[in-house]
Amino acid sequence: MSGGTGTGVAPGAPPASGAMTAETAGRLVEEILDRLAGSGDRTACEAAEELVRVLMDFYGAGLARAVELIGRHPGATARDTLAALLGDELVAGLLVLHGLHPDDVSRRVDRALDRLPHPVESAGFDAATGVLRLRLTGSAGCGCAGTREGIEQAARDALACFAPEVTAVVLQEAAREPALLQIGAGPPRAADGGRSPAAAP
Repeated sequence: MSGGTGTGVAPGAPPASGAMTAETAGRLVEEILDRLAGSGDRTACEAAEELVRVLMDFYGAGLARAVELIGRHPGATARDTLAALLGDELVAGLLVLHGLHPDDVSRRVDRALDRLPHPVESAGFDAATGVLRLRLTGSAGCGCAGTREGIEQAARDALACFAPEVTAVVLQEAAREPALLQIGAGPPRAADGGRSPAAAP
C-alpha cells in the first residue's frame, strides 16, 4: 500500500475539480521534465523538451489566429465570428483535437472539401474503416492518375485538421457518358425497285 494521506492523488496532480490553470500546467510540465532529467536518459529528456516546444508553438499559433479572426471584424455578430473560427484550419484543428468542434464529422468533411480547388463532394464516409469516398462534380482536368492522386492528396491535407476521423480518401471513377450514335441520311434510292443508280444496268 502507498503511504501519504491515502487520498490517491499523485504528487503535482491538478485540483480535484479538474480546473487547469497556466500556473498548474507549467508546474506539472516542469516536474515531469525534472523526473526525466533525473532518470539519466538524456535522449528521452531531450525528446520530451522538444515535444513541449512543439505543442507550445501549436497552441500559441492557434490562439494567435483566433485573436486575429475575432479582431478582424469587430462589429461582426457572434454567429459570424463563430463561423470564421470554425472555418479556419488551425483553429478548427484545435477544437477537433479537444472534442470542442460543434459540427459533426459530415459537416466538417464538407467544410474541408469546400476549401479544395477541385469540384468534389463526399460520396460516403465509412466510420468503421475511416475511408471517405469522393466523386467529381465537374471537370478537373484529364482524369489521369497524376490528377487523381493530386486531388486525393489535397483532400487528405484539408481533412487532416477538419476531420481526422478520415484515414483514407478514394476518388471514384467518373461515370462515362454513353457514346452518341450519329444517324445520317441514307443513300438515295432509285425509282426502279430501290436500287441505287450505280447498280442500274
